[in-house]
Amino acid sequence: MPKNIALPRRGRALLAPAAAALALVVALGTASAAPANAAPAAPQAKPVAAAPAGTDPGPAGDAFYTPPSPLPAGKPGDVIRARPAKAGPPAARALADAWQVMYLSTNALGKPVAVTGMVLVPKNGDPAKAPVVGFGPGTSGPAFRCAPSRFVDQGAFYEQSAINEMLQAGYAVAETDYEGYHENPTTTYVVNSMGYDLIDAVRAAQRLPEAGLSPDAPVAFRGYSQGGAAAMWAGQKQPGYAPELKLTGVVGGGVPSDLAAVGAPLEGAKPFGFLLYSMVGMDNAYPELKLASYANDAGKAMLADFQDNVCTLELLLGYQGKTVPDYFTSSPYANEDWLARVAENTLGADPIKAPVFQYHSTADEIVAFGQAKELRDNYCRLGVQETWKTWDKISHITLVYRGNQDAMAFLADRFAGKPATSNC
Repeated sequence: MPKNIALPRRGRALLAPAAAALALVVALGTASAAPANAAPAAPQAKPVAAAPAGTDPGPAGDAFYTPPSPLPAGKPGDVIRARPAKAGPPAARALADAWQVMYLSTNALGKPVAVTGMVLVPKNGDPAKAPVVGFGPGTSGPAFRCAPSRFVDQGAFYEQSAINEMLQAGYAVAETDYEGYHENPTTTYVVNSMGYDLIDAVRAAQRLPEAGLSPDAPVAFRGYSQGGAAAMWAGQKQPGYAPELKLTGVVGGGVPSDLAAVGAPLEGAKPFGFLLYSMVGMDNAYPELKLASYANDAGKAMLADFQDNVCTLELLLGYQGKTVPDYFTSSPYANEDWLARVAENTLGADPIKAPVFQYHSTADEIVAFGQAKELRDNYCRLGVQETWKTWDKISHITLVYRGNQDAMAFLADRFAGKPATSNC
């Protein structure tokens, strides 16, 4: 940290956390004052009947993404609206039918929220027999135009190859955008509620009548970088939040679990924009943090730019070599409110009850290898059936694609009912 930002030791450690998650997002672009294991309870709203055939398509165009106010009554995973969409480029459209969806979920404060995403169902085979993979995308960026479901529909999603491989294997895919993609976006990047977003994307896929999926289908969570963290959070939260899901496995690559250990190198580094985005994400999740109150003139301009223009490429290229004092009069992480909230967002306090495949490059320049290994060790101590694999001499971004084959093999074995072999 620069000398003119004096943080307590704990503050310096936690500054990295926010940065970390954003750093992981960079790689992909080419991801209450209670402890992390104390998940907020699901909203106790009255259930609503399943939507009849012909789900409400919602308003046309971008207005589809604007949540209704007030939110409808229902429970997490209920579909608010859905409309047909493209499954990606022409090759993907030949593989699957697709819908953009809006569904109920739970935010970081335990309150109901509307989240958008995408449901993709293979055209070949019986959808009622298809396994369902909840897919957490890598970072897309803070602006509304960056929503992953929009990129899929436009044929511009950088993880399309992973989606296509799952569709070719006969798996339905429930992709979450994460919370906050709408006009005047309020994305909550790096916040642990992305686990709820991912779980409820699967529930929404199973409850969308047009998709024809079974509520008893085997389920897995999968993602890389930010998506890998989302998959792990979903795995940790699933037993208490969604015990009805038939969870068979969790796949997470390049996972930023200890955000402090990941984020420390971002100060003054090329991926610094992701540290800024992590601050914005935390501020959107926890209103008491008041990030704008710390901003100088450059910081105010940055916050406005994030709101309107910035996706992953801009995060990577537009803020290289910058530091916290370039945008803020003092570090938010010197404030105990910030420290308490950041402390909630560290993985590894709770076990995942399903088998886990975690992978990482020892040469990862975005998401530190050591903290990923520590997560693996924590899971092993908690009795998780963990399969751990490392790569040498390849970058974080390269492993986005290099890891697909092993991820697919793990999913195939879990959906086939084969026992997992832990290498703890």
